[in-house]
Amino acid sequence: MPIPAIGAIGGVDAASATSAAAGATATTGTGGVAFGNALTGAVDNLQQLQSTSDSLAIQAVTGNLDDIHDATIASSRAQVTMELVAGVRNKAVDAFNEIMRMQA
Repeated sequence: MPIPAIGAIGGVDAASATSAAAGATATTGTGGVAFGNALTGAVDNLQQLQSTSDSLAIQAVTGNLDDIHDATIASSRAQVTMELVAGVRNKAVDAFNEIMRMQA
């Protein structure tokens, strides 16, 4: 089974979309909507990856899965994407707190 390119991994695509949306914010003025859509897409992608990982794990436990590597790779993708989404969330909270400190 060939290893997918880095761009094919869901979390990396979400990060690219988030970066593109952040760049759109600086240039168009309506980038807030694009950034929000990119974050929504990233969360939807995370939910899809977790669902796939869960179904493959169930198949592996019940003995219905031919290749255990599929379940392992799906689980790793879901974990890495979750860490990415949590990191973006933490940065957003830090930025919000910093803005609130500047206003006080």
